[in-house]
Amino acid sequence: MFKYLYIDESGDLGVDGSNYLVLAALLIDNPASLDRIIKNMRRNKFKKELHKASEIKANHSSDEIRVYMLKKLNEVTGAKVFYIILEKKKLYSQYLKNDKNKLYNYVAGKLGRQLILHDTDLEIRIDRSKGKQLLQDDFNHHFERCLKEKSSRINVKIFHSYSHSWSGLQFADILSWSCFQKFEHNNSVYVDELKIDQEVYHVW
Repeated sequence: MFKYLYIDESGDLGVDGSNYLVLAALLIDNPASLDRIIKNMRRNKFKKELHKASEIKANHSSDEIRVYMLKKLNEVTGAKVFYIILEKKKLYSQYLKNDKNKLYNYVAGKLGRQLILHDTDLEIRIDRSKGKQLLQDDFNHHFERCLKEKSSRINVKIFHSYSHSWSGLQFADILSWSCFQKFEHNNSVYVDELKIDQEVYHVW
C-alpha cells in the first residue's frame, strides 16, 4: 500500500507574533487527484485569477478559491486531514522557545505520533522552509522516529519540496490557513466546509 502525506503550517514560530501555530497534514492515496483539481482550476474556473500565480497560496487567494479547494477536497476518496494545534502561551519549555527549528520538529513529532500506519510505503513532502541540509536531516530523523513509535512495517521517504511544484503542498497550505483562522481569529467558516475525516490534536 502506498500513501502520500503533505505538511504545511500557519502562524509563526516566534515567542511573539501569533497566538497559535497550526500544522496541517493531508494524507491521500493518489496525488493525481489533487493535480487534476489544480489543473482544472487554472484552465477553467479561475483561469484569469491564477494566470500570473506560480502557486496557490491561501494568503494571496480569493475567498472563492479557498472555499472551492476545500469543497473539491471533499470529493477526493480516502483523503484524511490531521491538525496539530500549539497554543504558544502554554509552551513552558525555554529550550523550545529559543530554537525555532527544534520547536517545529517538536510539533511535527506530535503529528508523527498520531499517524498510525501499517504495511505502508509513505512519501512525505514538507514545504521547503529549512534551507540547510543539516536542519532537513534533523527534521527527517526526528519525524521518522516519532512516526515509527506506533506504526509498523512502514517504509518512509521524506522530501523538502517547493510548494509551487506540488499540488498536495498547496492543499496543505489551504488547510493549515483555514484551521489557523478558526483558532487565531475565531473564524470557522473555512474549516466548516471540509467534510472529510479530520483529527485535531492540541500540544503544549
